[in-house]
Amino acid sequence: MYNQGAVEGAANTELGSRIFVYEVVGLRQNEETDKTNYPIRKSGSVFIRVPYNRMNQEMRRVTRLGGKIVSIQPASALEQLNGRDPYQNRGTANSEGNGKATPANTEEQLKNKDKKGNTMTQAKAKKGAHADVPVNIYRPNSPFVGKCISNEALVKEGGIGIVQHLKFDISGGDLKYIEGQSIGIVPPGLDKNGKPEKLRLYSIASTRHGDDVDDKTVSLCVRQLEYKHPETNETVYGVCSTHLCFLKPGDEVKITGPVGKEMLLPDDPDAKVIMMATGTGIAPMRAYLWRMFKDAEKAANPEYQFKGFAWLIFGVPTTPNLLYKEELEEIQQKYPENFRLTGAISREQKNPQGGRMYIQDRVAEHADELWKLIKEEKTHTYICGLRGMEGGIDEALTKAAAKEGITWSDYQKDLKKAGRWHVETY
Repeated sequence: MYNQGAVEGAANTELGSRIFVYEVVGLRQNEETDKTNYPIRKSGSVFIRVPYNRMNQEMRRVTRLGGKIVSIQPASALEQLNGRDPYQNRGTANSEGNGKATPANTEEQLKNKDKKGNTMTQAKAKKGAHADVPVNIYRPNSPFVGKCISNEALVKEGGIGIVQHLKFDISGGDLKYIEGQSIGIVPPGLDKNGKPEKLRLYSIASTRHGDDVDDKTVSLCVRQLEYKHPETNETVYGVCSTHLCFLKPGDEVKITGPVGKEMLLPDDPDAKVIMMATGTGIAPMRAYLWRMFKDAEKAANPEYQFKGFAWLIFGVPTTPNLLYKEELEEIQQKYPENFRLTGAISREQKNPQGGRMYIQDRVAEHADELWKLIKEEKTHTYICGLRGMEGGIDEALTKAAAKEGITWSDYQKDLKKAGRWHVETY
C-alpha cells in the first residue's frame, strides 16, 4: 500500500518548472519527526512531487525524516503513461499526513481504494464474517443530515493541538452502527476544482447505544489537522477536521455509513483484549471500554457482561493530551483486575535509550508479557492510530517470539486468519 502526496513549489526558470516524483519509504515517527508540526503517518511508500530546483533540498529533508528515496521519475512521464497526473486530486492525504480519511462510497470501494493507500486503512475482515453488521445505510449521494448536540475540548491546558469530542443527534433517521465501525462526514463547500468536497472517514468513539445510552446519538473524536506546508511554510488546516472541530450545537452535519467490519469486538465476554492506540486512535478503544465497563452499558446489554481482561497502551505527546483521561482512570480504579492502562508520553517520558517514549517503546518494555497474552486463544489485539508505530510493535514481538523459536511474521499471519489481529491505521 502506498500514499499519494503532492509537494510542489514555484519555479522561476524553464528547467526549474520541471516536476519529478520521488517514491519514498521508511518515513516514520522518531525524535526528528516529533519536532515537526505534523505527524509522519506511516512507514509505507509515499509519493512526493518535487520541482527540479528543489530536488537536493528535498533529498536532504527526506533523509532527515528517516526516509529513503527508492525511485525518481519525471512527472510528465507518469502523466503520459496514465493519461493524467496520478498524484493529484484523489481526495487522499498529502505526504505530510494531512489526515483526510478515505473517500469511499461503498464497502467494496473502500476495499479497492485501500490498495492505493488511502489515509485510513483497515485490514480486511474475514470473508463472510459479521454478515449481520450494518453497512452503508446512508451513502454519499444521500447522506443522513444529523445535528451537533455537543462539542467538547479534550486537550487540557498546556496540551498540543485541538481535539474535540463531538456528539451528533441521529434520532431522525435509521443510522445504526456497532463498536469498531466508522462513519463518513461530508464537509460543506467545494474543493479546489470546484467540485463538492468528498467524505472523510472517522472512527466512532461511542457504543452502539450512544453516549446517552438511548440509541439516538453517535460520537466522534476529532483532531484538527494542522501542519506547515513544506514549500511555503504556511500553516495548512484540514478541511473536514476544521469543520467538525468548530461545529456548534444545532449545526447540521452530513453523515454516511457506517463502514468497517475489521475492528469489531468478539462476542465472548471472557475475551482478553489488547489495545494499542495513538492520539485519536483512542476512538474505537473508548467504544470498547464503554461497552465492557460502563454501568449504563452493562445494564443495556444483559447478554454481554464482560469478565475478561483489557489492556490499553496509549501514546500521546503530553499529559494534557491524554484524551478521556478521567474516564480511563475511573475504569482503572473501579476494575483494577480487568483493566490496565499504560501510557507512553513522548515529550515527557524517556525510553531505555534516553530518547522519547513512544508506544512501540512501551510494547518493547512489556513484550514478553504481551506475547504470552497474544498466544492465548481468547486474546484479540487492536491497533489504531499512526501507522509509524507498527514497525516498532512488530520488532518487539519478533524478539519475544524468537525466544521460543517462533517466527513472529508467520504467527501474525495466523492471528489475522483467525480474526484475532485487528488494525486500523492512517
